[in-house]
Amino acid sequence: MGQQEFLAPGPLKKDLTIVIPKGSGLEKISNILKDEGVIREPLIFQLGARYTKKARNLKAGEFLMPAAASMQSVIEILVNGKTVSYSITIPEGKTSYEIVEILRNNPDLVGEIDDVPEEGSLLPETYQFVRGDSRQSILDRMEQALSASLDKLWDSRQEGLPLKTKEEALVLASIVEKETGIAAERPLVAGVFINRLNLKMRLQSDPTVTYGITLGAKSLERSLSRKDLKTPTSYNTYTIDRLPPGPIANVGLSALEAVTQPAKTKYLYFVADGTGGHAGLKKVTP
Repeated sequence: MGQQEFLAPGPLKKDLTIVIPKGSGLEKISNILKDEGVIREPLIFQLGARYTKKARNLKAGEFLMPAAASMQSVIEILVNGKTVSYSITIPEGKTSYEIVEILRNNPDLVGEIDDVPEEGSLLPETYQFVRGDSRQSILDRMEQALSASLDKLWDSRQEGLPLKTKEEALVLASIVEKETGIAAERPLVAGVFINRLNLKMRLQSDPTVTYGITLGAKSLERSLSRKDLKTPTSYNTYTIDRLPPGPIANVGLSALEAVTQPAKTKYLYFVADGTGGHAGLKKVTP
């Protein structure tokens, strides 16, 4: 009877996604399966898992159980099956505070984030995860991805850039990131800033003024004023003759690529068109 029940179709009427928490033992797993209607007899499931020597190989995670799956099939799914995966997309140009808030609001991730990462230390993109992964693990992956990408792009950078370190490249990339939301424009915008640095001109970038006021912890929620442009902060590139002391956002690959391989141009100015792009650029003979 026990073997027949182990091999027989299960009671599940339709496909169902179930979650096996991390640290669950055989008894707990069998009870979850019974409560979810996947199996009828937890004890037979436990005996079958031990008999097949797979009791210690059952995985935690989120699994899709097909309708009428036998206990034998369920064990195979928990041993060899792929867990259901999720993805989270972090937009380019977000500050570290904003990224932490995105992760905290995701219901499929777990755990607290104790410390906000340094600005510019994360690589925004789409990350895959399984239910129950920690929020901190996503941050750790973002930091590793940024470090690897920055190292690679810095090593293959264009010769003669007025940037002494990869950290300076990251700072400039964050300014380019915030100046334009159009990836195709970034090499040209980067080229303008490179020209200004070569001529020891101030960068005069509005996003740096905003960051000097908020430090990335909140939105400014108003337009910049003339007073803002004239008020000195360590980030205000209207008042300082250098790059800011650190990034003003977390940058995507296209901004990093634009700064390490900027367009060769004689332009020194660009004009925003109010839509995230730029209507034109101006060449000025120094």
